[in-house]
Amino acid sequence: MQNTKIKPWLCGVAVLMTCSALHAEAPSSRAEPLSRIVFGSCIKQDQPTPIFQPMLAAKPELLLFTGDNIYGDTDDMPTLRAKYDKLARNPSFAALRNACPVLATWDDHDYGANDGGADYAKREESQTEFLEFWQTPQQSPLRKRSGVYDAKIFGPAGQRTQVILLDTRYFRSALKTGDRRVGGPYVPDDTPTKTMLGDQQWQWLKVQLQQPAQLRLIVSSIQFVASSAGQECWANLPLQRKQMMDLVQSTRATGVLLISGDRHWSEISSVTPDGGYPMIDVTCSSLNQLHARGTPTENDFRISNTYHRENFGILSVDWQDSDPLVQISVRDIEGKPRIEKTIRLSELSLQ
Repeated sequence: MQNTKIKPWLCGVAVLMTCSALHAEAPSSRAEPLSRIVFGSCIKQDQPTPIFQPMLAAKPELLLFTGDNIYGDTDDMPTLRAKYDKLARNPSFAALRNACPVLATWDDHDYGANDGGADYAKREESQTEFLEFWQTPQQSPLRKRSGVYDAKIFGPAGQRTQVILLDTRYFRSALKTGDRRVGGPYVPDDTPTKTMLGDQQWQWLKVQLQQPAQLRLIVSSIQFVASSAGQECWANLPLQRKQMMDLVQSTRATGVLLISGDRHWSEISSVTPDGGYPMIDVTCSSLNQLHARGTPTENDFRISNTYHRENFGILSVDWQDSDPLVQISVRDIEGKPRIEKTIRLSELSLQ
């Protein structure tokens, strides 16, 4: 019988993350370079999860859960906890997160409020439930600060992968609404005081982008690159979106690749702002929660087909090549590729 007991040292989102002080360099927790990362978003805890089997068969060296890891949608913490508990009792989920280290951030549904931001009244309590579910150690910095943003570096010098998990919920300002479009009611708002990440998280992110790493995966629960079409995305706060692009360029952070979820379909988007740094966003969604409409919103920056059934992502890196090859693959419930893209690591830099 397979042992499905959860190993705390593998499951803790904070066990695997962050430096002990804001300006300290994060040490690597893995001697070998990461060559296979599996990721996904949007798990309806009450529905079957056959997608976990091909994810396990992919032999991940790291798992990333990028948001909506349950559908909590409540300000009642016992209810939220019960929904986490239901996912934890899923044998396939337990086996999957027993297989390798796990990192996670949240989106609105596991945060507790659909499209919720800083105005969600139970955000502090919800953070406690999140940290408990992911078995975060009591001594972790996440227990002492607001928000679940965190980072981790894997691999030896010259072959380092940095994973940066953003919190796009805890500090996010209220969104502006207008006439409802296909994706929803939200419209771009250039009010300079509005924020996506909050001042402290922005300062922290600047420090992380200056850490030595060859490949940097920035996990944003909502889409970063996609154009506004009514849905939640960074384009709703265009000044914050620009701040991210400017920060990547000013820190001269190489190897940046964005991973997002939320949309209940998968696609790849890309934009190259002035300065020549291509921002590529791999949206991977969902693991078992299908979109009722089945058609995507408009996206001026889409560079791939879209896929609308259950899916997960695989990021593979060939570190033996002099210019490492990064392969992106979105797989279906049978493990077959549905969206693919290959990038040389040298392409993820100022051109």
